[in-house]
Amino acid sequence: MGENKTRDNLKLEEELEEKKIDKQVEEIEKRVTSIRVLQGLWKKVALILALAVSSFHFYTSGAGLLVTFQQRSLHLAFLMTLAFIMYPLKVSQRESVKVWDILLAAAGIVTTIYIFVNHYELAMRAGIANQLDLIMGGILILLVLEATRRSIGIALPVIAVTFLVYAYFGPYMPGILAHRGFSIRRIISHLYLTTEGIFGVPLGVSATFVFMFVLFGAVMEQSGIGDYLIKVVFSALGHQKGGPAKAAVVVSGLMGMISGSSIANTVTTGSFTIPIMKKMGFSADVAGGVEVAASTNGQFLPPIMGAAAFIMIEFTGLPYVEIIRAAFIPAVLSYIAIFGIVHLQAEKTGLQGMPREELSPFLPTLIKGFYFIIPIIGLVYILVVLRFSALRSAYLAMIMALIVIWQ
Repeated sequence: MGENKTRDNLKLEEELEEKKIDKQVEEIEKRVTSIRVLQGLWKKVALILALAVSSFHFYTSGAGLLVTFQQRSLHLAFLMTLAFIMYPLKVSQRESVKVWDILLAAAGIVTTIYIFVNHYELAMRAGIANQLDLIMGGILILLVLEATRRSIGIALPVIAVTFLVYAYFGPYMPGILAHRGFSIRRIISHLYLTTEGIFGVPLGVSATFVFMFVLFGAVMEQSGIGDYLIKVVFSALGHQKGGPAKAAVVVSGLMGMISGSSIANTVTTGSFTIPIMKKMGFSADVAGGVEVAASTNGQFLPPIMGAAAFIMIEFTGLPYVEIIRAAFIPAVLSYIAIFGIVHLQAEKTGLQGMPREELSPFLPTLIKGFYFIIPIIGLVYILVVLRFSALRSAYLAMIMALIVIWQ
């Protein structure tokens, strides 16, 4: 009876600790992100938009991409609408969608669909802008700057505006910074009606490779692969010196292989690994530092890397498999270095691992959920062995991931 009571008390303490951690995570998210917490109708609207844009990219990656301007304008229309719905003008307006958010989203749809509908006429005019083109272009430039400010902060819009101002005021600049300058008409026309401005290479990469690989990573995360990887890695490394931190490094690396996002990686694994590291004796600073370092490097670990890798494909013209080959060894070395630093820290502070009885047996745990890894193995095989294009590989890997989820 006494042992049962002790177990019940321990279980209750663990549940209370988990609830406390969940509340702390929610508070941190409120402080570090301005994303709106949607409810009711707007939650359904955002869900429908997200499903629509995902379906659009899944279809075009399999059936064939649209004309450049159509593919990119429709992609921008979806995502900019979501940006104005999900990110408020100010953090204090997170509770509900305001009228001006709806108006900005509507303006974004109009200015991007204008390109989608009139792309043939614009091509025939060879980029010569009429008055309506300039009005639409000016509005879209402002909308893109505002959507960027809302979603990632003020720094990037300030840089963009600085260069726009520099383009116009070139004749008034000192010394070697001076140039003949460009009219507002020329600036808007170049940014709106060519593939060297808003609809340039970065948006093109986002509208093809990046979105499909991010979607693949999101599907894999929803399949439960995150919990599976955490259990497998902890069963293998949790008992070693500094085991929880070593496991955090490996888990973050494995999750980075499928997410390609440092933030998503940290949120997925950090909420589990950081409390365990603290529980085993690591300071909060060390636990947080280990998770951040490991999660940040995850976007450099193939096969799915950050957006920069796909932009490199466009600029260099190299196959994606060449980018993977160049990134693999440096990425692995970075994780070996972090793993080694964690081991030295554990030796220095005398920290031990988790008791074996608290960990699942390695081999049964590995075999039990091995089907989770099939889409990742398939993606690597299609990319490296069959040498399919990155977009086609992502499409086929997505199909495998959906099959895994349905099983």
